[in-house]
Amino acid sequence: MADVEQKDTVIVGGGPGGYVAAIRASELGQKVTLIDKGEPGLGGVCLNVGCVPSKALIAAGHRYQETLDSSIYGISKTDAKLDFTKTQEWKDHKVVDRMIRGVKMLLKKHKVEIIDGEAILDNDHQLRVIKPGPKQFMDNDNGRTITWKNLILATGSRPVEIPHFKFEGRVIDSTGGLNLKELPKELVVIGGGYIGTELAGAYADLGAHVTIIEGTDSILGGFDHDMVDIVVKNLEKKGVDIVTKAMAKDSQQDENSVTVTYEVDGSEKSIKADYCMVSVGRKPNTDDFGLDMTNVKLNDRHQVIVDEQGRTNVPGIWAIGDIVPGPALAHKAFFEAKTAAGAIAGKNTANDWVGVPMVCFADPELAQVGMTVEEAKDKGIDVSTAQFPFAGNARAVSLDAAEGFIRLIYTKDKKNVIGAQGVGPGVSDLAGELSLIINCGMNVEDVALTIHPHPTLNEPVQEAADIALGFPTHI
Repeated sequence: MADVEQKDTVIVGGGPGGYVAAIRASELGQKVTLIDKGEPGLGGVCLNVGCVPSKALIAAGHRYQETLDSSIYGISKTDAKLDFTKTQEWKDHKVVDRMIRGVKMLLKKHKVEIIDGEAILDNDHQLRVIKPGPKQFMDNDNGRTITWKNLILATGSRPVEIPHFKFEGRVIDSTGGLNLKELPKELVVIGGGYIGTELAGAYADLGAHVTIIEGTDSILGGFDHDMVDIVVKNLEKKGVDIVTKAMAKDSQQDENSVTVTYEVDGSEKSIKADYCMVSVGRKPNTDDFGLDMTNVKLNDRHQVIVDEQGRTNVPGIWAIGDIVPGPALAHKAFFEAKTAAGAIAGKNTANDWVGVPMVCFADPELAQVGMTVEEAKDKGIDVSTAQFPFAGNARAVSLDAAEGFIRLIYTKDKKNVIGAQGVGPGVSDLAGELSLIINCGMNVEDVALTIHPHPTLNEPVQEAADIALGFPTHI
């Protein structure tokens, strides 16, 4: 039997939550050991096969469309061509690889011990690290045995697989969708959440014909309909077909294509495509590393139950990121990582999930922070809204991107801002300001008195506050 190694703070998983927890714990004086099984690698799904590479493809699609037609600016050209292989090479090597190197450098800078391997929990106090690769036997003599003072679980999530759509061949998950070797002429996307919508828009911009099959009555559930309607209109302009209230039933594939059968309005229909990407949600990785050998409690969604600091019911074991309740977002994992590392160090840290921004990099972008009107009403809070259109913003007009609006949701009595929404150019970058407004408990007068430079895309935030006070300027 291998000697038992005693560690200070051990982190399982090198994704957004894991590597940020490692850095913060080291900064707070802890000796940190990070265990990562190497798939998808340091940086996790977000950096390797998720939010970062998807934004690269979205950016490439926008550039390609601008190259095809910038006549509105008086710019004309001919023979614009797309080399998709070079696009993928740029995404993989100039964007993703660069950011991965940055993560590795930061972990080295903070003297984090990195162990390559798969962590398998034996009980509430001990785990084994199994070397990556095929395993015929798993016992205490295979790998390293480790105990800890504190253990942070950050094992992330994986795509949900639905019946008759096994991820193989031409039926792919979002990872496969980001790593296609050739640009599909026809692409079917099952699931109109933020991942499916983003990649549908990206591939439409790059020249594919895309069909979205969504089970509910609208894509992008969770965002208000007047926001989603603008995205739908733009997708349809790109030639994207959106089929709602539809249920994917079956897939049949050959060497060159896949045929997707779905049911809508009581009848079955089928569509033939080069690829079918399934993006119907993600499930927490709580079932494959021995968590059932511990006393850590899970909820009915197989997520780890934690308190406001990320502490589980087992002393010394913490959990963060996609395996705990809340949206599966990298920036949520970042925040929870810092909270847990701080709590271990004795800091008075706590998670506040109200201010977590929800962002979709659609065309145009969507952002939402805090409560919606409906959520406020459900809690018995009497609210009003103030909304300013990007059509009245000089910067948006100069960018030929004047669709959408910024909306503030505030209490009627004290005019405290408890929610904010945006659809339009650059609202993903405005989400940080909106989160700050809500986290700081600002009222609309505080926002109105905050000077925003002109002309910029964040002026509509101030303009909406002016409207709430009854003194609109540019509307």
